[in-house]
Amino acid sequence: MNDDRPAGKFQSLAITHAVMTAGEASMVVALADSFFFDVDLDAARSRLLAFLLIGFTPFLLVNGKLGPLVDRLRGGRRAMVVIIALTRLAVQVGMIFTAGGIALFPFVFAALVLQKTYAVTKQAIVPTVVSNAEELVEANSKLGRIATLTGAVAVLPAAGIQRVLGSGATLAYGAVFFGAAVLLAARLPRTRRNPRSRVHAGTSSTAHDEAHMGWIAMAVLRFSQGFVLFQVALWFRGNAAPQIWLAAAVGLGAMAPFLGNTVGPVIRKRVDVEVMLTTALAMPAVVAVAATVLGGYLMGVVLSIVVNLCGAIGRLAFESIVQTSDEDEGRGAAFAWFETRFQLGWVAGAAVPILIEMSGVVGLGYLAVVLAVAAVMYGIVSRGDARRNLAIRR
Repeated sequence: MNDDRPAGKFQSLAITHAVMTAGEASMVVALADSFFFDVDLDAARSRLLAFLLIGFTPFLLVNGKLGPLVDRLRGGRRAMVVIIALTRLAVQVGMIFTAGGIALFPFVFAALVLQKTYAVTKQAIVPTVVSNAEELVEANSKLGRIATLTGAVAVLPAAGIQRVLGSGATLAYGAVFFGAAVLLAARLPRTRRNPRSRVHAGTSSTAHDEAHMGWIAMAVLRFSQGFVLFQVALWFRGNAAPQIWLAAAVGLGAMAPFLGNTVGPVIRKRVDVEVMLTTALAMPAVVAVAATVLGGYLMGVVLSIVVNLCGAIGRLAFESIVQTSDEDEGRGAAFAWFETRFQLGWVAGAAVPILIEMSGVVGLGYLAVVLAVAAVMYGIVSRGDARRNLAIRR
């Protein structure tokens, strides 16, 4: 029986999200030695570009077909999560029998499509499990932290199973999580359109315009994340840097979103979301300038941390804007549209250091300029719109 209280609704979503994340993390561990994830940073640049294309293609399907389906499906988004979890379970079982060969590829592709569809659906559900718009940043933050912690916890036994029993057993371990997610998703709240919803009450085209300004800022942040990952990795490998530096850049960069999701709600209580986004662009720009001046592998690691931390803060701000501004019945399609462009930004950023060989200092200087220009432009536009909106209200 579903709990209709906001706290109970959010708890149902949080538990389902944790279990889905655990299944996802287990799959990644199981496929770590497969051809699909075996992408050496020293490999031919054409191979790296092919890897980026494979990673981006599922977003095109989610954007064009599955995003709108999230909004139209009979039974609402709860039914969509149930279907996704059930299909993930079937795909995981298929992987068990194909983990050693090329037949694995279509299952991995299907898993990526389902992963993106779930992410869009989850984002569209969040406003239905909070009491008011002010709680959105906190809710998104908690889900982000839950994903990071659950993924880290699930990886430990998965790694042990992988080492002792192999990929098949690890995939079976992950399948258990997706099976549990099917049952848990059935307890999620039904999503019905409610024009008087407290989350959307009082919103207008003003908030909608803010979303369309914000997605460009968020796309630049995603561009910087893709750029830093490959620029730092290729820079370190090209200079034969000790392996510990690359491990630190990738590992700490991957953990930085947890810190961003932790401090994001605190920042939101003090400033509005537009300031959060502007700061998320400006902070890595400052660090990139410092890294250009000081140089050294340490600054590459620091920049990896800051870019990913600010990316998480910026995402919290942007998700809050969209969840507040878009009509409930079209939110799935909206998030699919935005996520596709964010991933395109990440791919574009990653492609730059792959296609153009740059030294560490030149690459960091280039990123500093991109982020600084974006921060100034977004700050000016958002401030100008805020003044116009204030004048209109008066």
